[in-house]
Amino acid sequence: MTIGLAHAELIAVLTAVTGGDPRVMTVRSGDTLPSGPFELGHRTLQSGLREWVQEQTAHPVGYLEQLYTFADRDRNNEILGGRTISISYLGLVREQAASGAGMAGWHGWYEYLPWEDHRNGVPPILDRISARLVSWIEEDDTRRDQRRRRADYDFGLNGLPWNEDLALQRYELLYEARLVTEAGCDLKENFGRPMFADHRRILATGMARLRAKIKYRPVVFELMPATFTLLHLQKAVEALAGLTLHKQNFRRLIEQQDLVEETGGTESETGGRPAKLFRFRRTVLEEREFAGTKLPLSRN
Repeated sequence: MTIGLAHAELIAVLTAVTGGDPRVMTVRSGDTLPSGPFELGHRTLQSGLREWVQEQTAHPVGYLEQLYTFADRDRNNEILGGRTISISYLGLVREQAASGAGMAGWHGWYEYLPWEDHRNGVPPILDRISARLVSWIEEDDTRRDQRRRRADYDFGLNGLPWNEDLALQRYELLYEARLVTEAGCDLKENFGRPMFADHRRILATGMARLRAKIKYRPVVFELMPATFTLLHLQKAVEALAGLTLHKQNFRRLIEQQDLVEETGGTESETGGRPAKLFRFRRTVLEEREFAGTKLPLSRN
């Protein structure tokens, strides 16, 4: 729908956790997120988004929540002399093979934002990012201290802790420092795989929202199979947070919150003693506004 020169677009950040890694549904061979214009025939914004996802990926979508509306004047768009307003949604699904009409496929979160994965310690790419940020900081004498404080806070530099919830702030700082190709620079070394326009920024927004959300609502069950081991559940949370969790603390909190129940079945995880299978309690599945649940996102 176009009103004057404003074009309304719907964009989906569809997330799954498969094989212990967070994944995002993409189209155009991994360059864009599923998207399409909001048209007069769409009953609601959400129904319009579901129609575009179905057409472009043929993937079923369950849980959806509105993420953010992007309407910056200087955004890249395909309307000559116009403006695109993008209404984004976060969707949580269980990965299935994609088809559809948009060359759809799944890609890992950390292919696009590799500095966000700290499950195996500090990623080596952060050293290179830090060196580039130092050069950027020194470029402007008048804002040197402000830039340094932002870089230290966002990226956990110079003794400050890493905060997994700042995924969006980190991408936006890299954009401002012209260290990502979306900012219009030509880098010999690109940090992460670029995407069309600001789709990588939208992906970072979805990552930040979900990382914050799993701390107070058990939305992770949307990404899990009907039955699972506690190790599988922990690995899914670790994948989303980009951190390694303390095993005993994680299991203790899950038990205290009364989120899961045993099924009576078992599964062999590593060839050793079979692990118990669990499922989310019915009250958790029925009450999507369940509050007060916290998942322990502390490193080992």
